[in-house]
Amino acid sequence: MKKLNKKIDMFCYRHPRFGIPNLMLYIVVISLAVWLLSIMDSSRTLLNYFEFAPDRILKGEVWRLITFIFIPQSLSMWELLFFYFYYWIGSTLEREWGTARFNIFIFSGIVLTIIYGMVIYLITKQSVSIGTYYIYLSMFFSFATLYPDTRVLFMFIIPVKIKWLAYVDAALFVYAMLATPFPFNLLPLIAILNYFVFFGSDLISSLTNGSVRYRKTTVNFNREKQKMKYEQRQKAYNYKCCVCGRTDTDHPELEFRYCSRCAGYHCFCQDHINNHVHFTE
Repeated sequence: MKKLNKKIDMFCYRHPRFGIPNLMLYIVVISLAVWLLSIMDSSRTLLNYFEFAPDRILKGEVWRLITFIFIPQSLSMWELLFFYFYYWIGSTLEREWGTARFNIFIFSGIVLTIIYGMVIYLITKQSVSIGTYYIYLSMFFSFATLYPDTRVLFMFIIPVKIKWLAYVDAALFVYAMLATPFPFNLLPLIAILNYFVFFGSDLISSLTNGSVRYRKTTVNFNREKQKMKYEQRQKAYNYKCCVCGRTDTDHPELEFRYCSRCAGYHCFCQDHINNHVHFTE
């Protein structure tokens, strides 16, 4: 998993414009529209038309491979809170990872879920009811791993660290796998494989040290700044973007800045300062 994660980082580094910016906003807005229309549709025609159905997909209704993503978890008013919560988590993850990496995370979870549903149908001839619950759960686990001490108001009253909510969800996750007959109990595991790809090596190394904590690197910026200035004196330019390679000599019209969230002292042009994969080593 560590090697695959590095390959993802390299792909994002080479293709910083890959993906859909503000992806979670589009998903939430479309899901909200489907939720509103479904409330007015007592016959559930729209939901039946959007749901994941392998037998109908094989007959040509291929839009179901996409539309099942926008089916809400429920038609209650609590769904509005759900939409806001996961938009907040998704937008935070995109700012942390960059657009390319966040898109890969979301779409890999969707693709894994679709593959599982189709394979189970071809083997058992039974349609599996799949949705985005476990895809969102993997996103929640990722957020809790990156920001374990973030506090949220449980029931709008009780402040709780998000890591404790993640532990409860993890327990429910394990229970769902144990309580569901094989092979249908594999859906939760398959749907959050993307989480283990992104964080598996960190979890293993952290567990061996007795605690689960996402690795962050502390940077001595004064030392790195002096090192960067020395290297720049040996070159014909002052600033060079670590993503596109453009320099202030070749493009004097560009603005260059250093990223405080990268490990090390890395310079980026104005087009990539907010759209790049952060250096971790």
